[in-house]
Amino acid sequence: MLHITCDLCGTELRPGQDHYVVKIEVFARHDPAQLTEADLDEDHMEALSQLLRELDDDEVADAIQPARHQLRYDLCPECRQRYLDNPLQKDLTKETAQKFDFSEN
Repeated sequence: MLHITCDLCGTELRPGQDHYVVKIEVFARHDPAQLTEADLDEDHMEALSQLLRELDDDEVADAIQPARHQLRYDLCPECRQRYLDNPLQKDLTKETAQKFDFSEN
């Protein structure tokens, strides 16, 4: 049997119990308007080959990262609501404190 737990709080999610799936996709923004005909006509393979020859193996591994990352999380109903209220998990107490203009009394 498949055991699923909430990825935020660790609560076991039992079969038949409501739980939610959050899917996040992270990718680099691409603005195709920046490409020109000259960019398309140019052969970049030689420049890329030269760059790869100059890099050592660790640098190559760091330089060649997937352009797209997909993440998946299982959440219980309570953590789903917490996620929807604050999806980037920002510390709201800091932001709220910074917005106040306290007097020097």
